[in-house]
Amino acid sequence: MSSTFRKLLLSVPAVALFSVTCFAQTVAFEGDVKGEDGKPVQKAVIKIERKDIKGNYKVNTDKKGHYFYGGLPNGTYKISVEIEGKERDMVDNVKSKFGDPTNVSFDLAQAAARAGGGTPAKEVERGMSEKDKAAYEKKKADQEAALKKNKELNDAFNQGVDAQNNKQWDVAVTQFEKASQLGADQNVVWGRLADSYTSLAGTKTGADQEAAYGKAVAAYQKAIELKPDAPEYHNNYALALAKQKKFDEAQAELTKAATLDPTQAGKYYYNLGAVLVNTGQTEAAGNAFKKAIEADPNYADAYLQFGITLMGKASVGKDGKMIPVAGTAEAFQKYLELAPNGPQAETAKAMLQSIGASVETNFSKPGEKKATPTKKKSQ
Repeated sequence: MSSTFRKLLLSVPAVALFSVTCFAQTVAFEGDVKGEDGKPVQKAVIKIERKDIKGNYKVNTDKKGHYFYGGLPNGTYKISVEIEGKERDMVDNVKSKFGDPTNVSFDLAQAAARAGGGTPAKEVERGMSEKDKAAYEKKKADQEAALKKNKELNDAFNQGVDAQNNKQWDVAVTQFEKASQLGADQNVVWGRLADSYTSLAGTKTGADQEAAYGKAVAAYQKAIELKPDAPEYHNNYALALAKQKKFDEAQAELTKAATLDPTQAGKYYYNLGAVLVNTGQTEAAGNAFKKAIEADPNYADAYLQFGITLMGKASVGKDGKMIPVAGTAEAFQKYLELAPNGPQAETAKAMLQSIGASVETNFSKPGEKKATPTKKKSQ
């Protein structure tokens, strides 16, 4: 294999398919609570219960009767308002959305009218025994403590997201570490923390870099433990393992990601090919790139890298000319068809010329009858 091809094979970039900015998309709810007198209700408890996967969250309204809770996983929720231990209204089967917060507000006068009249909050404690009242007060105190903890968790998470968006990786790590202590059962917190450590490691060298990657791996493991069916965690975990040169483990994680999410399998197999190439396993890498192509026939970069792995199998004839294996020219031609002005277009043309193949410069549009390609003779 020539040194040129060897360099190409050792420079395959992995695709961070679910990077910090897009992997852990979260949703938010907000709204207002008005009492039966039409005035804002302060410190009303908003309970947010996830329906599709178990998850319970709480937040209280501010002095304007407004609440906000962000950093939630996308899903279907039941949202209710509770005052002094009694549920006063609720909205079921609310589907969240990405982007702006979903507004769910409550008007307790309307709720009371629907129910045929309501029980004023102060009536709750009337008629209670001393024992029941003590239990009620304890429940209120526990709820207030939980609300305070949830607010701290929510604040830390949102500050971590802001830091990520501004590429302040040290700050992001600090905030997500805090969030992980407050909400150790939240997979999205661990995923964000892992991503932040991975990005932080990229700014470090030596022992500091190794330590950051080690913490990223540990955080990914925790995220996967909490949500084992999330392909993005397996993908990003694999890339962190590859940075640690744990290539067998990385390969297993990428294969798992492809199995969990067939719609993105092309990118996962491409990442697997990148890991294998960069460890010198070109035969296995070629098979991975081929799987990426099978999963996504329009994946231009996969064709290019597959072609380069095939170049490594070429032989040299007695006349000194390179003899490629079958499929080599077709792989580079397909790249040029899909990405005629792509960043690797010149590389693809150079590879074709080196094996004496013609370079197609005119391709038909999808759905049209393919035109006769204009060919440029190799030099």
